[in-house]
Amino acid sequence: MSGGLTARLRSKDGWAVRNAVLTVTDLTGQQTARADGDDDGLIATDPLDQGMYTAIVMAPGYEPAARTVVVPAGGSATLGTVTLSRSAAGVPLPPPGKWSIDPVHSAVTVTARHLGIASISGTIGDFSGVIQIAEPVEQSTVKAVLKVDSLSTGNKMRDDHLRSADFMDVSKFPEIVYEGTSVTPAGGERWTVEGRLTLHGESQQVQLDLSYLGTGPDPWGGTRAAFRATTELKREDFQVTWNDVLPSGAVMIGSVVQIALDIEAVQGDLPEM
Repeated sequence: MSGGLTARLRSKDGWAVRNAVLTVTDLTGQQTARADGDDDGLIATDPLDQGMYTAIVMAPGYEPAARTVVVPAGGSATLGTVTLSRSAAGVPLPPPGKWSIDPVHSAVTVTARHLGIASISGTIGDFSGVIQIAEPVEQSTVKAVLKVDSLSTGNKMRDDHLRSADFMDVSKFPEIVYEGTSVTPAGGERWTVEGRLTLHGESQQVQLDLSYLGTGPDPWGGTRAAFRATTELKREDFQVTWNDVLPSGAVMIGSVVQIALDIEAVQGDLPEM
């Protein structure tokens, strides 16, 4: 990467810092350049005039860092490696290690549009999963398994249809599996989970928008962490394509499905209840 002012952005544990912004101001405080970092933590502005500048680096979840730099006549200079400290604001992250999802105190909600004017929601009641909080936290992983035959919308006829070959084909595809492979800070207590969802025999990359809600003791002598995650899926991506068109032209079921996960996880293994 080449340009005016360049930098290599790293966290304290040596990982590339993504989604960073470099702002450059002159001695009067006037902004003279701005650049976005790439996924490898590299960032570069356009060439600058000769002079002294202040460079400010900001990234979601990290404390800003400021540097003074002198740019020579050639218009290029480097800040070298800039190490960013994770922001002290907000909720402390969970301790590293295994965290087991507690299905009794968690919920998986699925919502689809109906007739183009309303929404119908259902829940998946039988699921399990393990979150591995890593050091660095960006390497954390999660694996969750959901039993499709536990999907319920509160109406037996509709639920039987959803479990049939028209939709989820439970006899052939009894489980939904999500495997998250990394997380990226998105500002404050928000994170993006990168992972792969296997549903109805199809596997696709799916991002989760994750909010970390905090950690605390529970009544059974354990420690719990709470999360909320959301995403949207296109049914066609997973070959769930059944629909019906009404005389008005409206379709019975929308193509986009919203997923909301309200999760409590226990540090270590689930307790005997």
